[in-house]
Amino acid sequence: MTRTPHLVRRVRLTVAGFAAAALLAAGCTLPAFAPGTDTPEAAAPGTAPIWRDCPEVAEDLVGRGAPDMRYECAKVAVPRDWGAGGGATAGPGAGETFEISLLRARSSKQRDRIGSLVINPGGPGGSGVDTAVYLSFGPAFGGLPASITDRFDIVGFDPRGVARSSPVKCISDADLDTSFGFDPDPASQESFDDYLALNRKIGSGCGDKYGDQLPLYGTEQAARDMDAVRAAVGDEKLTYLGYSYGTLLGATYAQLYPQRVRALVLDGAVDPQQKLIAGSESQAKGFERAFGNFTRWCAENAGRCPIAPDARAAVTAAIDKAKASPVRGADGREATSGWVFYAVISSLYTESGWEELARAIDKLEGGDPSDVFRLADAYAGRGEDGRYSNLFDANLTINCADETEKPSLAQIRQLQSQWRQKYPLFGPALAVGMLGCAEWPGQRDPYPTGEAVGAPPIVVVGTTGDPATPYEQTPRLAAMLGVGRVLTWEGEGHTAYPQTTCVTDAVDAYLISLTVPREGLRCPAR
Repeated sequence: MTRTPHLVRRVRLTVAGFAAAALLAAGCTLPAFAPGTDTPEAAAPGTAPIWRDCPEVAEDLVGRGAPDMRYECAKVAVPRDWGAGGGATAGPGAGETFEISLLRARSSKQRDRIGSLVINPGGPGGSGVDTAVYLSFGPAFGGLPASITDRFDIVGFDPRGVARSSPVKCISDADLDTSFGFDPDPASQESFDDYLALNRKIGSGCGDKYGDQLPLYGTEQAARDMDAVRAAVGDEKLTYLGYSYGTLLGATYAQLYPQRVRALVLDGAVDPQQKLIAGSESQAKGFERAFGNFTRWCAENAGRCPIAPDARAAVTAAIDKAKASPVRGADGREATSGWVFYAVISSLYTESGWEELARAIDKLEGGDPSDVFRLADAYAGRGEDGRYSNLFDANLTINCADETEKPSLAQIRQLQSQWRQKYPLFGPALAVGMLGCAEWPGQRDPYPTGEAVGAPPIVVVGTTGDPATPYEQTPRLAAMLGVGRVLTWEGEGHTAYPQTTCVTDAVDAYLISLTVPREGLRCPAR
């Protein structure tokens, strides 16, 4: 990862889809680095963790640490199954633990410390450890403002099953390559059946490896782990910043532990009451809207958009052409329609990605797929060596543990056709993406969906042009919690904080002084 003004951009590439799984709101596409072999043993449940200096994490991710920042790492052990009474004595995972990895970034300029700001970047599958490092680099690199790092430790954690925290890994690199490269709209019955077979193969492999412990990776269990994280950093109450899927984690925590909430910022809201079909259609609508905004930008900025004036036609033609005759890269890899599609998905997460997409499609037309692969690989978490992090293993496992709705094959096939008409570029992929959880072998463990009775006000942030967690979900989450206060950014891309002065000032005042944004506050795009 190079040090550029967009250092944190990929943190926000929250998982919006999975070619062989559910295209649901979710996570970070940063690479997941394995912890060093000299890391201490996890602290036993209920005991204080042992922190050690770990500058190597920042060095591996970025090449250096942020100025004036110290990085410390620790592990805490949590019950695999918290159970109704806080620790299961029977059933899957009874008596066993998961290791939860933490990283704490602390500024040497810190004064009047308030406590820890716990971070989750979304996914599910995104690494909070990595995210804490990226956010520690400050506003010049898209990180947190000094007003926050001067008052809080920045604490990232990898949720259970993710990256360094007892990672779940059950999908081969070859199957991930196949899934991302697959036609995003398998229209023929033969193609659809091949796609179904791939999903069944992946589900069967994960079921064979993890069996009846698959439900233990669900969101409610992870939210209970967050309370162990709160205790581990020594805070009486939790101060939390959750992006995208991280808003679901935060909302679940607020329902389970309302009296232990100090301040929660939920940015890029997920509506917890939305089931699989409704959620998938919501994303199809969100991505179509964002793509429409991109095409209008292209028409108005032809000097920066080489595929102007009709960007939609250019992108659609590139995907269609790749179905019949994919361009082969210098290394022999073929830019199939799936890879082109995921380059588009990747680029819609930030407005700054629009120009990159236009250049990538233009270069592809000229026979060079390198930028298409760069964009798609960043989204997929695919390294230059063709190896993947466990981002999508965790994404699929967690999403499917949470999801109770299982549409039939006939329903999915019907929705594929219907959504092709309503959302031509993204609808079919969102429909067939539901095969992942529809064919998942594990039992389900749904999270609660109700009010956070007794919690203080919670700030719920929404972006009007958000493709992955469409803005309509923001007021729904705030209303469900009963204590939510909506903060709106009239901008583009996925998540808002800390992108503009208006959003940053409102969130900072809440985190530092518990000053809740005024009702109906809307921040302009610029």
